Amino acid sequence: MEGIRSAFARAKRESRPALVTYTTAGYPTIASTSQTLLAMEAGGADIIELGTPFTDPIADGPTIQSANTISLQNGTTTRDCLQIVRDARKEGLRAPVLLMGYYNPLLAYGEERMLQDAKEAGVNGFIMVDLPPEEAVRFRGHCTNYGLSYVPLIAPATSEKRMKLLCSIADSFIYVVSRMGVTGATGALSSGLPDLLEKVHKFSKGVPAAVGFGVSTREHFVEVGNVAEGVVIGSQIINTLKHAPEGEGPKAVEEYCYSITHRRNAKVSVNGHVNGEANSESNGTNGHSNGETNGSNGTAVNGHAISTDANPKGDGSGWIKKSNGEAPKEISTEDPTEKPASESDPSNGVVHVDAVVKEPSGPNIVDQLEALNTDEPDPELMPQRFGQFGGQYVPESLMDCLSELEKGFESARNDPKFWEEFKSFYPYMSRPSSLHKSDRLTDYVRQHCPKGKGANIYLKREDLNHTGSHKINNAMGQVLLARRLGKTAIIAETGAGQHGVATATVCARFGMKCTIFMGAEDVRRQALNVFRIKLLGASVVAVEAGTRTLRDAVNEAMRSWVTLLADTHYCIGSAIGPHPFPTIVRTFQSVIGSETKEQMQAMTGRLPDAVVACVGGGSNAAGMFAPFAEDKSVKLLGVEAGGDGIETSRHSATLSGGKPGVLHGVRTYILQNAEGQITDTHSVSAGLDYPGVGPELSGWKDSERAKFIAATDAEAFIGFKLLSELEGIIPALETAHAVFGAIELAKTMEEHENIVINLSGRGDKDVQSVAEELPVIGPKIGWDLRF
Repeated sequence: MEGIRSAFARAKRESRPALVTYTTAGYPTIASTSQTLLAMEAGGADIIELGTPFTDPIADGPTIQSANTISLQNGTTTRDCLQIVRDARKEGLRAPVLLMGYYNPLLAYGEERMLQDAKEAGVNGFIMVDLPPEEAVRFRGHCTNYGLSYVPLIAPATSEKRMKLLCSIADSFIYVVSRMGVTGATGALSSGLPDLLEKVHKFSKGVPAAVGFGVSTREHFVEVGNVAEGVVIGSQIINTLKHAPEGEGPKAVEEYCYSITHRRNAKVSVNGHVNGEANSESNGTNGHSNGETNGSNGTAVNGHAISTDANPKGDGSGWIKKSNGEAPKEISTEDPTEKPASESDPSNGVVHVDAVVKEPSGPNIVDQLEALNTDEPDPELMPQRFGQFGGQYVPESLMDCLSELEKGFESARNDPKFWEEFKSFYPYMSRPSSLHKSDRLTDYVRQHCPKGKGANIYLKREDLNHTGSHKINNAMGQVLLARRLGKTAIIAETGAGQHGVATATVCARFGMKCTIFMGAEDVRRQALNVFRIKLLGASVVAVEAGTRTLRDAVNEAMRSWVTLLADTHYCIGSAIGPHPFPTIVRTFQSVIGSETKEQMQAMTGRLPDAVVACVGGGSNAAGMFAPFAEDKSVKLLGVEAGGDGIETSRHSATLSGGKPGVLHGVRTYILQNAEGQITDTHSVSAGLDYPGVGPELSGWKDSERAKFIAATDAEAFIGFKLLSELEGIIPALETAHAVFGAIELAKTMEEHENIVINLSGRGDKDVQSVAEELPVIGPKIGWDLRF
């Protein structure tokens, strides 16, 4: 950390701000990155941030995220990031280097191992953009033991109390986040930035502050340098590399940095000799010629394109191609009313949406800084955890909003009038949902198991709710909560489309603006639900980034929410995300388990012996399981999407095949590779196609309160077939996983025992998908529907 302090001290002696530059490791290539670091220093950079790529950042803007994507495509690993620093040091780099990135890759690498290897490689410190308070303080302590710096981050939304604590633990500098009031070369300094920095300087007692907010020109650099000790530039350097001729990226970066600083640092050869003149337009020397270095003493001194509105007349539509039984192949934002009638025919195979996100949009990482650091955590504000799982791994700019949401939810939850209002909509929601015995399915089980075995199977009919699934419970609760908080607009993500339909339905009921984010792959395979959402007056944004599934819809919804906090509520659909979302979703969905308790007591005189639910993110499972959590006599069985089998890479069985990590603002079980990058998932059911799971379910897994198994695509089709043929109920493919799991469980139980399946959704939406998959899966299970 001494190298960082020296860099700021040197800049102060020379009466100038320090330039802090950022680039992504492995962009545009792994081999060229070390040369980019050297070029930054040569062009006048004092401190360098080296971004470690992550598959699922929730705080990066399109420029840096695109660089991340290319870096990962190049195969960049954490080891490569460290080797880049080693290589640059060997070639003479003396500027301090900070590794900047997300926590999960570091967690996968191992904290202790990372600190040891980083020190050896010549790294000077870390900026972790998604550590919650208690973990940030713990990690900072480890950094200090290795002589490495941990840089705290402050945003305009940071409370004064947190700001004081952040400033008190800063050991080298403070990263302050703000924005330009207007982008571009003529942009003016944000009117609130001087006041923010005045507070930072007051509380930090002399610790330097570096400001990042999209600086791109010399004018910006000078203007910010008048109120801060350092200025951060990131996206513009990535753009410079992007537009440079092949092989000339480092030179272009050096010239760009020089255009900002009007100074050059001396280049140093491998043997330590100074090459060339230094500081051609600065007020003094930078100390290189006398042997002083910024960061290394010979070993290691580490003491989406934005979505555009389409269909302005509001009367676009989505079509399902019927002529050959195939799903729509194209997504269009063109207004179909401006096209010939022949092109608006359902047979054209085009799904019309309101916008398409091809790359992550929204504010840059410097607009959303994360990681509240405090040595004295306030228990009233501590994120709720389920064992080791849960937390708030989110941008600092979301902290106040989450606090507002938590307080508003607690107030509502304890207000009888809120629940009176919620229950007043039961007739609209079709609650309570019915529960009945599945006689023929029970008989089928007993025909396929030893005599005396074969539990009674009951069905909790959430598929009969308004909109066809359990999703209406949470949508109604969260929209009522949003109205209570004074919000006028709702955004949501959806996978299978059921949450999108439910949210759009409730927003239509209350006249609220509604925008639904949906992965482009899910748009194609759930085109009917896209059309339903649009019929209800909501807008649909197709996300083409990443895997184009639910995971990417969550990423984009979170990015969008950050820019709309004043009047918009994010109605998250599953029991995932940062606290308090998992608790909110579970609370509203617990009506399922609570009703099941009452209904089974009335029908059988006792509690069920087991309850079964499918598991994707976990909303219907949490809703069914939570009311039974303290009833130890009741088995809890969650059935995940096994895809092609959990022994393959093509599945979505997070609890069966994953390990703990951090994704979408929460610590939970996730599907990841050895590098901590989130892996692609697969399931025949769009609603289960997600690489994470709710933290409460992770807690139940570790405590062994619940058991989780995986059903393959073929096994889910067996459940789908049996319930359809034996009970006349076509279930959602998600639910079909639970049906199969319950059948297998029933075979092991006694005849007098009872199982309840949470029939979470109906299968209208999946008929097309089943028809498409049947030629492949049908022969595996002996199911042939050909005429």
